[in-house]
Amino acid sequence: MVSPATHSSPVGLIGLGLLGSALADRLRGGSLPVLGYDLDPARREALGGAGGEVARDAAEVFGRCHRVLLSLPTHVEVEAVLAAAEGTVRSGHVIVDTTTGDPEATAALAAKLATRGVAYLDATVSGSSAQLREGSAVLMVGGDAAAFAACGDLFAPLGRATFHCGGAGAGARMKLVTNVVLGLNRAALAEGLALAQGLGLDARQALAVMQGGPAYSRIMDRKGERMLFGNFVPEARLSQHLKDVRLILEQGEAAGLPMPLSRAHRSVLEAAEKAGLGALDNSAIIRVLTARAGPPEAR
Repeated sequence: MVSPATHSSPVGLIGLGLLGSALADRLRGGSLPVLGYDLDPARREALGGAGGEVARDAAEVFGRCHRVLLSLPTHVEVEAVLAAAEGTVRSGHVIVDTTTGDPEATAALAAKLATRGVAYLDATVSGSSAQLREGSAVLMVGGDAAAFAACGDLFAPLGRATFHCGGAGAGARMKLVTNVVLGLNRAALAEGLALAQGLGLDARQALAVMQGGPAYSRIMDRKGERMLFGNFVPEARLSQHLKDVRLILEQGEAAGLPMPLSRAHRSVLEAAEKAGLGALDNSAIIRVLTARAGPPEAR
């Protein structure tokens, strides 16, 4: 159970990258003070310049905040942060982890923390950092139902909808389910635009035709013009999605599912990462699908 004191202290935030900085913006927009930390000094400076308070380290965040959000690359970094702050993570803490990590590792971590009176919610985000910043993302949360309910004021400003998906690890699993469809939609769009280009069609018109017909998906609105004009400044990095696809395949194998489309998607993403596209926006997948024809053009 979250104590009343939880709501009088700032919300802690560890990890101030693309997603973490968007979380900070949404929390401050919801009148929730933020105390944040990141290993990168530039990210800490950006938080301070935007009106957040900067902690000297992760231990200070846990020492001063009852509720702490984590926004880190994988569950490995999550475990490292918690180990480093071991002495300040205490009974009554609520940890809200937005990292897309391994569901089994997430459930094991939640069980371990529960023995110390710490509530752990895996609160994954469906949507890019830009979608989170504009308030259109969806949150999928696993963990204790009472802790989830007590964090309603924290979740409210973060997205347009929040779902409690079940026990620990359920939020991580649901994120992988949504990322199967989201990632394959993005890959299909890239391949369709690559084919339009290869056939000598007007690529912008091809996008407009797809947006106006039954092939439409919202990913076209987000990523279509990025693919056409080569704007790959990252909202969500390609390598991060490759990490998710590998987790998807692990989960599919454990469930006895063949996952042929995700296997093919992994191969394309691995080729993109090998080509040096990993740090770019995930829409850069189109570059390896148009390798022979050259970069896509809006003709």
